Amino acid sequence: MNLRLNSEFGTLKAVLMHRPGREIDRLTPYNKEFLLFEDVPYLEALQREHDAFSNLIKDSTGAQVYQLRELLIRVLYDESILLQLMRESLKRSGLVHLAEDILERYSTAECASILTAGLKIHELRKKLPNLNSGELMESAFAISPCPNLYFQRDPMALTPSGIIFSSMKMDGRQREADLLRTIFENHMDFKDNVNRLYPVNGHDNPPSIEGGDIIVLSGKAVAIGNSERTDEKAIYHAAKAMLAEGSVQRVYEVHLPKKRQYMHLDTVFTILDENLVLTYPDALNSVLQTSLYTLKEVNGDKVHIKREVLKESLLTILEREIPHLEILHTADGSPDYSQREQWFDGANVFAIGPRRVISYNRNIHTNRALRQMGVEVLEIPSSELSRGLGGPRCMTMPLSRSRV
Repeated sequence: MNLRLNSEFGTLKAVLMHRPGREIDRLTPYNKEFLLFEDVPYLEALQREHDAFSNLIKDSTGAQVYQLRELLIRVLYDESILLQLMRESLKRSGLVHLAEDILERYSTAECASILTAGLKIHELRKKLPNLNSGELMESAFAISPCPNLYFQRDPMALTPSGIIFSSMKMDGRQREADLLRTIFENHMDFKDNVNRLYPVNGHDNPPSIEGGDIIVLSGKAVAIGNSERTDEKAIYHAAKAMLAEGSVQRVYEVHLPKKRQYMHLDTVFTILDENLVLTYPDALNSVLQTSLYTLKEVNGDKVHIKREVLKESLLTILEREIPHLEILHTADGSPDYSQREQWFDGANVFAIGPRRVISYNRNIHTNRALRQMGVEVLEIPSSELSRGLGGPRCMTMPLSRSRV
């Protein structure tokens, strides 16, 4: 597994997912905004729907489905890695000095749960009866949970050149990216095949970039959204690394409106085949500006790139990068249904092969339009999964696809 992808739609061979766990039960109507969630899902039903999703991937493609928790536990058997992650996780509460005590009293599997589902003061006190928690209340989090962790697309991205590890915009999600980076740089199945493009060595506080903003247009071109969650400086450094590696020749910076419906570039469009793109009405026309990064010169260890602001629309650019492009709108462009289905990520389907996608069953008008275009649509239940306002693409991190 070389951990590089040259398309968004090659037949899926391996994917990373995270089965929602106790971190979801940490959500309440009173803390959901603080934990960057917009609803309070029912965990057991959420798990059933997620299990149906992962089983459908295995049954329909034969792909290997890696589960984050299993990979994390394997890596945490290295106590130095576990101690480092635990210390980082305790910084916000000011309880870093308790890291060694936690490692002594909790098993490796329990520590993995703590790193994903969090730990409250009153829970920690059961192991440490003499705990001095300072001014923290018993119900406060010593370590905050990561309820967004089942959206595996955000913490990293695979490109034709290597891996971009995210620097998350919201501080509450940075630990998700830290967990993924730790796994891939240390797990025996992956560490020898990691070509890290971002963050750049020596950058302690790198500008933010998130995986949902990164779309592979082809083996030679990548698009990155300049959005609410991804900064221009991060795009520059990621583009520079990709262009220097040599596989990618063009990196497009797509400026998106700073609005909820344009949170990431993959909410604007997704690629389903070598000539088919799914979007929602007027999304492509809402792009503010597109810039192109190309390689200027390489002089020893120094790489110089150039940036050109393009005077053409994103649609024109896509037509140039994707010959004979066909555009399909959510709900087939219906004004009555496209906005409703886009709220539940109608355009955020997960391509498991050329013109084969997994979609929420609730987006019936979009699914019908896809089938009319010759796309095989496999549906998953979505009453609870959709409450997180992310689609099937958001919940999956493809690790290997057939080359196209």
